[in-house]
Amino acid sequence: MTPTPTPSEVQHVRIRASGPTARLELDGHDVSDQVASYRLVHTAGQVPELLLVLRPNANPDWEGTARVVVGEAPDPGPAAAQFLAALDPAETERAVLNRHDLLDGGPHEFTRALLAQLAEWALGKRQPGEPEPVAG
Repeated sequence: MTPTPTPSEVQHVRIRASGPTARLELDGHDVSDQVASYRLVHTAGQVPELLLVLRPNANPDWEGTARVVVGEAPDPGPAAAQFLAALDPAETERAVLNRHDLLDGGPHEFTRALLAQLAEWALGKRQPGEPEPVAG
């Protein structure tokens, strides 16, 4: 069950978005210059929630009321395990053996090349099955 905030927890919000920029006001105070990004979530029947991510140079002094939400960073383990389980071992070995940086003569060169290949695939660079670009 999601708790419904009392009226004292709710603040007036105004967002005027124009292309890639937006003006954000909280209770009539412009906070746009202190906000790096925002996310507005509104579930039917619930009070909307506005998440503000402050810029690194934002004024560290802030006073007021806010709904505090404590979260946990997601566990990357299950996603990593699913990614690795989906790889074809033969295709992965071929990709690593064909890398230009495999034969650098350094210690643990195969393992370093394997980890680099997996990281590139995980980031969406050169998906499994795509040839490595030829240096030109």
